[in-house]
Amino acid sequence: MEQLNLTTMNVEKIKEMLRRHDGLSNTLGMEFISTPEPDTCKAVMKVDERNKQAFGFLSGGASLALAENLAGVGSIALCPGKICVGINVSGSHVKAVLEGDTVTAWGRLQFKGNTLHEWQIDITDSSGDLISTVHVTNYIMKSTTPKR
Repeated sequence: MEQLNLTTMNVEKIKEMLRRHDGLSNTLGMEFISTPEPDTCKAVMKVDERNKQAFGFLSGGASLALAENLAGVGSIALCPGKICVGINVSGSHVKAVLEGDTVTAWGRLQFKGNTLHEWQIDITDSSGDLISTVHVTNYIMKSTTPKR
């Protein structure tokens, strides 16, 4: 088992790539933030018409998407030049968040192997209360041009 690499998370170049090419994180209003903490990444998302469900609460699916996208950004930051894709996402939602609030997702790398990364993502509301906890597994592979 490979030890965790103590690397700060600088996601500025990744943010620019996402602004140009990624649909989901832009559509749902995710903002990724560089962190000085080793093997930790952060994102925020305002709860609004883009990611709420019919009753005015943050959609559970949007929470899972936030977690998976954040783990992907973290893995890409740790593996420049590689493709990192989520292969398993599971989570529990423990509290509702109303439209107008902002949620913060903190990702912590649990395992960094050559082909798999395991992330634990905690999502909190603006009061710091836990909203969701999500486990994400990313598959890491060589960067190639996808066949269509």
